[in-house]
Amino acid sequence: MPSERAGVQVRPGVEGDLEALTAIYNHYVRETAITFDTAVFTSEERRPWLLSHPEDGPHRLMVATDAASQEILGYATSSPYRPKPAYATSVETSVYVAPDSRMGGAPGRRGTGTLLYDALFEALAAEDVHRAYAGIAQPNEASTRLHVRFGFRHVGTYHEVGRKFGRYWDVAWYEKRL
Repeated sequence: MPSERAGVQVRPGVEGDLEALTAIYNHYVRETAITFDTAVFTSEERRPWLLSHPEDGPHRLMVATDAASQEILGYATSSPYRPKPAYATSVETSVYVAPDSRMGGAPGRRGTGTLLYDALFEALAAEDVHRAYAGIAQPNEASTRLHVRFGFRHVGTYHEVGRKFGRYWDVAWYEKRL
């Protein structure tokens, strides 16, 4: 169900969004340790990821757009937590906001991450999902604040679990009961 606030519209992602979503993700691949992918993707390489997030079910893709220009400002997903069947009622969530919709490194000036998570968790409320998990590469105060605001609690940290840009990074894990 689409929602709108403060000039931002949130709706399910569609195949026509793929190029813009890939560009947003590739920014984080190239410039940050927020994702541990180390090589950028083509839109075609990201197509299976997009198609694994239908409009219904526990694995969703929500996209925020500028209501006037329809420019994509960011996206949020819920994805399988692990592939084994017993994990089916758990999801891993994430939010990526376009770098040009941020001001000075602060959270999105329009509250884009908050709007995306509002829509994502509203959609998941009708699904058979028991827990949501989020792994946050450290340090990332903005992401930590967002997740805590949504009721996630810290459950542990994997120390030096990923290597990118010639150094090791910790990942703090958070969970939320749905």
